[in-house]
Amino acid sequence: MFRNEDLALLHRPLYAYLTVAPRGERWPSPRPVWFEVTADGDLQMFSVPGAPKLDRLREQPRASVVVAAPTGEPEYWVAVEGTVTLHDDGGPELAARLADRYWGTLDEQQRRLLDEWRETGLVRIVLRPSSVNRYAG
Repeated sequence: MFRNEDLALLHRPLYAYLTVAPRGERWPSPRPVWFEVTADGDLQMFSVPGAPKLDRLREQPRASVVVAAPTGEPEYWVAVEGTVTLHDDGGPELAARLADRYWGTLDEQQRRLLDEWRETGLVRIVLRPSSVNRYAG
């Protein structure tokens, strides 16, 4: 589903903006998240167990993600829509991999946060794409 140029963008340490169905009369509200593309072409992210977005995803297991090239580069973005599954396994391991990708060398505060995530557990969010849109300017 992803093109080679999509994967080139998605393998960079860029934030994805995750949008889930809003609650009640609220507006959709994207949240920046770390992510990775799996070997199966899914996107996976993680969350702390009590996050409101998880309640919304349990009620309506669908979401969208947008990733864009940073300012100063030619405009390119990828938007993914699909169904979501939530997993109690693999969250801390995913967070550790992504911390390496996004932070590189960890400082003491970052190491403490990773340790806290390992102790409290994380929920792994897997988005299976049903639609991919893109723009290259």
